[in-house]
Amino acid sequence: MDALFSSFSAVAIAEIGDKTQLLSLFLAARFRAKGAIIAGILVATLLNHAASAWLGVWLAQFIAPAIGPWLLGGSFIVVGLWLLIPDKDDSNETGVLKYGAFAASCILFFLAEIGDKTQIATVILAATFEDAVWMVIWGTTLGMLAANVPVVYAGSWLLQKVSLDWARRVACAVFIILGVLTILSA
Repeated sequence: MDALFSSFSAVAIAEIGDKTQLLSLFLAARFRAKGAIIAGILVATLLNHAASAWLGVWLAQFIAPAIGPWLLGGSFIVVGLWLLIPDKDDSNETGVLKYGAFAASCILFFLAEIGDKTQIATVILAATFEDAVWMVIWGTTLGMLAANVPVVYAGSWLLQKVSLDWARRVACAVFIILGVLTILSA
């Protein structure tokens, strides 16, 4: 359960102010089919985070046990500091929108997650909890949904109420704490 809780918490917090939230807002403004948008987010996130988690498990086998906690802890700290850099909405009008809410959400979310902070976090979490890779996949996926579903339904109102700067700082602190705890566990 540690893997599920850690993965959920890390991604749900890291997603606040992320470009995928901006993408959720864009898609919600573009399409009326909120359920289709959410289904697209779910499918894209499951595929992307499953591939990322399995990559993390595969990479973990090459990390020497003595340096593993230092490397993973340092990675958490780097991702935490990376969270302080605000994302920009790069979801321009594309031809994929003509395929409808589900397909557009699925494709755009999958592409937006490539190289994103939460994808890197998923790789790190899976390397950390390699015996519980499915819990990492479900935790990161549920964290993604927890951060983006409210935006789909109440995006503009919600984004006015939550300070993105504050949210990024809290997310940074969470990742740094995870990093320090990982290093101290060595």
